[in-house]
Amino acid sequence: MRTTENIKHGSNYTAVSVGSIDQIIEHELPMGTSIIQGKVFVGQAAGTTGSELSFQTLTPGCDSGFLHTHKTHEELYIILRGRGTFQVDGEQFPVNEGTVVRVAPDGRRALKNTGTEPLTMLCVQYRANTFTEADSPMADGAILPDALTW
Repeated sequence: MRTTENIKHGSNYTAVSVGSIDQIIEHELPMGTSIIQGKVFVGQAAGTTGSELSFQTLTPGCDSGFLHTHKTHEELYIILRGRGTFQVDGEQFPVNEGTVVRVAPDGRRALKNTGTEPLTMLCVQYRANTFTEADSPMADGAILPDALTW
């Protein structure tokens, strides 16, 4: 079983590694009495304060194992590799590398690998309906005058 590796930590950052995309399948997530192969949550390890994120790899023919919803979290599913079918509220549609799917908390969701290669995705969870116009990247970000020093 693979574990998340701590790389470096400072007062304003934490860096961790789950391994290469090919190694995500080596992670195991205990869930109740079963184990989900190829899934790893990294928010806690990275010290996130406003979101949770996970990586998951599904082998050909495998699915996420269950439909689920959330109480308050919206999710973004970002397909990094492979192809599959995403299901929300009984509707199904194809996904592949580069697809981003947003699902509201009440959306009944699942993902299946319908391809011949592993399907790897990144899922970002965050509290729904909390961002305002003031949170847009252009409003919240600040470009600093400091020179880069590599």
